[in-house]
Amino acid sequence: MAKKQITAEMIRESVAQENVQFLRLMFTDINGIIKNVEVPVSQLDKVLANKMTFDGSSIDGFVRIEESDMLLFPDLNTWLLFPWENDHGKIARLICSVHEPDGSPFAGDPRNNLIRIVAEMKAAGYSAFNIGPEPEFFLFKLNEKGEPSLQLNDKGSYFDFAPLDMGENCRRDIVLELEKMGFEVEASHHEVAPGQHEIDFKYADALSAADNIQTFKLVVKTIARKHGLYATFMPKPLHGINGSGMHINMSLFKDDANVFYDEQSESGLSADAMHFLAGLLLHARGLTAINNPTVNSYKRLVPGFEAPVYIAWSGTNRSPLIRVPNGKGLSKRLELRSVDPTANPYLAIAAILESGLDGIKNKLTPEQGIDRNIYRMQDAERKANHIQDLPSTLHNALKALEEDAVVRKALGEHLYQSFKDSKDLEWAAYRQSVSEWERDQYLELY
Repeated sequence: MAKKQITAEMIRESVAQENVQFLRLMFTDINGIIKNVEVPVSQLDKVLANKMTFDGSSIDGFVRIEESDMLLFPDLNTWLLFPWENDHGKIARLICSVHEPDGSPFAGDPRNNLIRIVAEMKAAGYSAFNIGPEPEFFLFKLNEKGEPSLQLNDKGSYFDFAPLDMGENCRRDIVLELEKMGFEVEASHHEVAPGQHEIDFKYADALSAADNIQTFKLVVKTIARKHGLYATFMPKPLHGINGSGMHINMSLFKDDANVFYDEQSESGLSADAMHFLAGLLLHARGLTAINNPTVNSYKRLVPGFEAPVYIAWSGTNRSPLIRVPNGKGLSKRLELRSVDPTANPYLAIAAILESGLDGIKNKLTPEQGIDRNIYRMQDAERKANHIQDLPSTLHNALKALEEDAVVRKALGEHLYQSFKDSKDLEWAAYRQSVSEWERDQYLELY
């Protein structure tokens, strides 16, 4: 069903009726960090005419200082009123794409890039790539200075509730705020680790899903602060407990038909779904730098904490990279389990889609599904089953990305180079740092 389109006139009416005083124009940089330009409502006409400028040279991965002026083109369908008010009236937001001074889409904008890949998908005959994310996060207490501490706010575990889950009220308020903003929340619960939570919201088309992930992060952090807590999407903030992932459930559609479903097949997966799955497996190593883009991401991708380490798929267990959840018809989908919430959703979804479409285009066939616990297999057994490892560090993931022409094509040359430059700097800084673990291990020993 087509979504209702929001017009400029509808936005003007909303501004008048809701006492909107400020407009937050949001966009996303190369590292997935939300940026915004806030303007008074007196600038509404200028915003709607696509004439708002900003300094692109100040944003990671955008442009050099000698070519800094960029335009913000708001997507009117992202008009949203924040449910919290300030002393000066309501604040509304529009998510924007970044454009060149001549009005052409800027190739270094992650959102523009996802729009490009979706257009390629539609040219191939598909109507939608639906994404259902499962983002996890931790809640830490704030210290007396209002800064994040390392003290978790509860001792709960999977599906616990108060008094063990002391984050329950905060999580409930996050859900209520999301619902006020139009999210359809499907589930919220405590996760495996102390202080860890998950909120799942209904699937949406690729672009809307990426927008929703960014909005979700903003709401979670805002409401946590109101509870005296700090929400972090860092994949592994503490040693010895599970890290935070963002499993991506996906399905490909032609009009109202789920391309991934075939009621005649034993698994329920169609031939195209199997080709798509094979594409994800083939490009899994190249995808990892995009889906797990921080040094810390690889502290989560280790055996023993439920995060995937091995490139395989299964319909019955959760140790492989890709799982096929139970479901029929519209709900038949693939679940990619490696992605973590530091991933730039625009880049991650674009790269995942391009990899899967490459599998369909070349009619790739996946290896047999693995229905045993891969963590308990010996190296020789994994090798016999053609099971490769995911990259174990950001450095190795960047090398795999460099060698994967399909994933690089999904980013385009500008974004690829900006992303690689940013991550090379991150790895270099990490490699030169000396940790407390190293001092504890070596200082007195040597």
